[in-house]
Amino acid sequence: MVQSVNIMELSLLQLELLKNKLDQMYVPGKLHDVEHVLIDVEKSADDAKDFFKRKIDLLTKQMEKIQPVLKEKRAMKQAIVEMMNQKIQHLTALGATQAASAKA
Repeated sequence: MVQSVNIMELSLLQLELLKNKLDQMYVPGKLHDVEHVLIDVEKSADDAKDFFKRKIDLLTKQMEKIQPVLKEKRAMKQAIVEMMNQKIQHLTALGATQAASAKA
């Protein structure tokens, strides 16, 4: 069940926690040796090509399914970062006003 949250009502700490949660879905990866790969079992070159073609097709379909979710999460993250910036600016301005009032 999806729960809707009004980010304007969240504190700066809550916004930071939500932003960090959204960042947890990203997992970078690199191949160090692209000439040699290890798969589940030993296969001939032709069988390995067929195996990887099926794997690529499966992953492509999965990526197409999650693209809308990723797009939505990126938009949510951007909105959260913008709200955090607004709250920081507000707190900074409030602190400057209070400092000026204390000097007066």
